[in-house]
Formats: sequence, structure tokens, C-alpha cells
Amino acid sequence: MTGTPWPAVAAEVVAQVVSALSARLQKRLDGAAAKLADRPIERAGEDWTLRIDEETVLVLHAPDGTVRTAEDVRCGCLLAPGCLHRAAAVTVAPLAAPTDDEPPADEPSANEPSVHEPTADEPSADEPTRPEPAPGTGVDVRPTEEPLTPAEAEAVDRLRRIASEALAAGVSGAGGILQAELLRAAHRARLLGLHRPAALATTVVTRLRAARAAEPDHRLADLVAAHRELLGATTVFTPRELRGTPRQAYREVGALRLYGLFAEPVVSATHAGVTVWVVDAAGRLSTVSDITPHADPAEAARLAGAAAGRPVRLGDATLSHRDLARAGLTVQGATRTDSGRLGAGAQVRAVRAAGADWDEEPVARLWAEPVPAQIERALTAGRIPHDRRPAGSDLLFLDVTVLGPGAVPGAVSGSAAPQLLARCGELTVALLPAQDHPRLAFAANLVALASAPGLPLRVVGRLERATHPRLRLLAAAPAPGRPDPALTLPPAYRNRVSLGLERLQYADLPPGGTEMPPAAVFPPQPPFHLLTRPLEQAVTGGRRALAGRSDRAAAEGRGLRSAGLGTGEQLLAALHAAAADRDRDVFGRLHITDHLGFATAWLAAARYQEELVTALCAAAWAPYGLQ
Repeated sequence: MTGTPWPAVAAEVVAQVVSALSARLQKRLDGAAAKLADRPIERAGEDWTLRIDEETVLVLHAPDGTVRTAEDVRCGCLLAPGCLHRAAAVTVAPLAAPTDDEPPADEPSANEPSVHEPTADEPSADEPTRPEPAPGTGVDVRPTEEPLTPAEAEAVDRLRRIASEALAAGVSGAGGILQAELLRAAHRARLLGLHRPAALATTVVTRLRAARAAEPDHRLADLVAAHRELLGATTVFTPRELRGTPRQAYREVGALRLYGLFAEPVVSATHAGVTVWVVDAAGRLSTVSDITPHADPAEAARLAGAAAGRPVRLGDATLSHRDLARAGLTVQGATRTDSGRLGAGAQVRAVRAAGADWDEEPVARLWAEPVPAQIERALTAGRIPHDRRPAGSDLLFLDVTVLGPGAVPGAVSGSAAPQLLARCGELTVALLPAQDHPRLAFAANLVALASAPGLPLRVVGRLERATHPRLRLLAAAPAPGRPDPALTLPPAYRNRVSLGLERLQYADLPPGGTEMPPAAVFPPQPPFHLLTRPLEQAVTGGRRALAGRSDRAAAEGRGLRSAGLGTGEQLLAALHAAAADRDRDVFGRLHITDHLGFATAWLAAARYQEELVTALCAAAWAPYGLQ
């Protein structure tokens, strides 16, 4: 889409409008949506107007940039409100983030930051915070472990069946009708308090749309993970995990002395902004965010940069988010969620204070944690739901020496992006951009650092699970106590650079090259592609992509078995068998009415792959003693 961006549309509106179509019009929805996406749309105040023809005008009323009710989608044709134009419009428009739910599950991913909801979710004077339960009182503020009610069980089963249909259909087959069915089931689950699967279902639809539209931020790995998490949630999650929480609760934590670490841009299909990471005197990480919805992915990176320059909305503090990344705060009456997000309620008081360099306390203790403990913490964090995951639990704080550009063979992620190699202790670590968005500064900064082999750095990054040590680089600073060559930053940078928001200049790097330390030889890796490729083919091409491939499946199975992955061979064989298990009617025509068996086989193989990757990632860092 070009020109004026479309307003966002609430998921329940999409479900309601599409369900009003007749069976005849439902067959034409995807084609109509594709044509409508190419038409120019104009905005006048709170109305977005699209001219269908000389006599027909379509209007989307979005007071806050979001269409919240079906009545806000108006069409002047004779078939309205059951017309194809309204359904095509809500199919083309981006999905709005839920207003009464936890942060959307599509915001964070394995390689992305913990994204926070807009600041409207934070407590206000009319929304008191929940106090921290006293030790030993037995008070549990989380949902109780009660069995699912019949209505809840039915909603979960409905979600699972539609999620199975979406997987079996593949990207090309999961059109507007199937997406609307999944959103309708998600809305029903949300009304019943099943917040987690509802958010995961919305994630699947968002990423399916990105894949079908070939949007720049589409990543196949993200779509695979979305299917895996939704199917897993509706298959093996406990009632407590299914219910989740409608909002993250803010708890009173009293007075805090905070020190800024770095700022991280947040860019997703629906939101853009900035998150500033801070650490308190006890060494606990927290975040201060300014993230808002957007309707134009092309503008997301610019909006993230603009958010970094906006004032911090925390008490009486008079500094920007970019400034906070290097300064400090003294906060009275502070509130914080379990995931580390600091609240900005009316009772919070905050004033600017001095910051600390990365080699000064309490910041330096983050790098004092042994690397094996950091790896174990980060791998454990991947198993914790985002709303309960401690802030920064997936971050690594390392001292490295730049080796130069290079590529790590056999990476599980399959990324072919250029990488920066660095030496960390006895290991060679691949440093990757934290985000692949072309308008962020991550990639350009890694290219600049690659031109300075031998450069010692103190870095912060997000662990990426892979068969070789890999780190998504977020921020860097000169390594303390190391001889030249050194990174020389402007005084305003306070000896650190947030790599997604600020660009390194070649003048900041030492002149000329230095002798590059010898790089480690990477050992051969197991043939992960033999399992990863069929899982991805199922997501993109659907069930039919794996049907009728018995010969190739047998060869792939033998490759896995020869590598010692016998369980992988069995799961792959079961997946292909489930894909080929199709019934025929009395006339010999194929008919498939239930995809649960196929989805279950796919889920088993996908979860096995995740566990195996985690184990091999731990082994990749084994020179530090992690077994």
C-alpha cells in the first residue's frame, strides 16, 4: 500500500463484517481485497474515504486511528451492509492491538525485544496499583488454577481446530475468510478470559497477512513460531497459562535509583517506539517505553527515532529517552510489572540524576555475572511467558574482541545476512543486527565495526538460539582496561552507543587495521535443514506441500538417523504420514474435514526442533563450562 496509510481495525470488527457476507461473496473476498489495496485512500479528520466507483464511496470512521465497531465501516452501495466492499476493506486494513489484553504476542519474538503496550496501559490516578504480597502470606495475585469451564473448553477447542485449518491451508490458502474465522474464535476466547490464546491467534493472522502481502518485515521463522505457539497453547497449556492476565499488574516498589544503560528501537507491523533499559542499585533491570500504534510500516523506523527524542513520561523528569539511556533517575513511589515495565501513574515522582558508565557500579555488575550463568538464564527465559518474564533475562553482557566480517556455517536460523565475528573468551561469536529493518542503524553499525579487527568492545546483545554462539547486538562501548586500539566516541555519547538509533562514524574507530586474532574452526553441524525445511514448507504451502513425498521423506529420515537424530526421523515420518492421510468419498474425490491429526504431528516435530536447538545452543557455549 502506498500513499495515505489505512486505519487499524479491531479484530472483532473484521470477524463481524466478514461473517455478514453470503457464501457467494465469500469466494470473491481475497480478489476484492487485492484490488482494494491498490486504490488510493484519503483521510479527512477521523474519516478515511475510498472511492469504489463514480457513485460508491466507502468510509472508515476511526476516531483514534482505529475502527472499533462494524457500524464505523460504511459503504454507499446497494448491498451494504452485507457488501463485499466493507469486508475487503477490513481485510486490507492492519489489525489493531487489543485494548484490554496483555501486550500483543506478535510484538516480541525470539529475536526481538520485549515490546510493551502503549503508555495508555500504565496506571493512572484512577487505576490503583496492586501491592506486592507480603512474604509468607500465601497471597497469589495471579489467576487460580481452576479447571476450564465447558464454555472455555469449547472456545479452546474451536481455536485449535481453526488454527489447524490455517496451518493446513498454508499462506496462500489462509485467505480473508479463514483469517476472520480465527479472529472470531480469538474474540470469543478473549471474552471468556482466555487472553493468551486469543493474543496468539491475532499474532498468527497478523503474520499471515504480512506473508501474503510480502511485507518487508515478514520473516518465515516468525510465522512458524506463531503457528507453533498457538497450537501449543491450545493443546498442552494449563488453564492458568491459557487464562493469562487481562493487563499486566503494576506493583508498588517504593523508591528507586535508576541508571540508564541503552535505548532500543521497537519496530513491528503494528507498533513503533523506543524502550530504554535501566538498572537499579540492586542490579535489577527495568524498562521505560514510549511505543504507539502506527498504520504505515514504511514510517515505523522514523517514528521509533522520533520517540527516542520525546520526553520521558515519568514523574517530573525533564529528559528524553535518548538522554535517559546515559543519565539516571531518582524515583519515589515507583511501580513496576513482573516483566520490569515501570509505571507512570499520577503518584510517581521522578527527577533527573547522574548516570553511570558501564565500568562503574551498579552497572558493571551486569558484566561480572559469569557467562555460563548468563547463558542458562537466557535459555530459561525462553520458556517463560512474556508477561511474566523478568526484564532483560534474555540479554547477555559480554566483553569481546572484533575479528572481522564472516559467516557462521550451519546456523539454525538459516539467515544469510552478513555477520560480524568476535572473540569472547575461548569462543568465536557471531554478532548480528538486533533487527533487520533496513532503516534502522543496526546493519550499518555492524559493517563499520567489521572494518576494525582487533577492536575490544563491551557489548549488550540478545541471545539467539543456534548451534554456534550467536548474539543480536544492541549496544556497545569501549572495553574497560583494555589497551589500544579503542573505540573513541563523542563526549555526548557518554562512552556508549545504542546501535539501533545512533550511527557510528568511521572516525570513531581506530585508524587502520590491526592483526586479527586466529579464528576458531567451526565443527560440523547436524543436518537441521532436513527437519526445518518440511516444517517451513508446511507453513508456506500447507498440508498439500508434504503429501506425496514419501521417497524424499525417507531420504530425509535416513539423513537424520545417520546424524543420531532418531527421534527426529520418527517425527518427520509421522508428519509426512499425517499429511498424506486423506479420505476420499465414494466417487474417489478427496475431502478433508479434520486437520487436527496433521497439526498435532506438525506441532510435535516443531516442539522437538525447539528443544533440540536449545540443547545445542547450550552445548555451543560449553567452553565456558555450561553442560
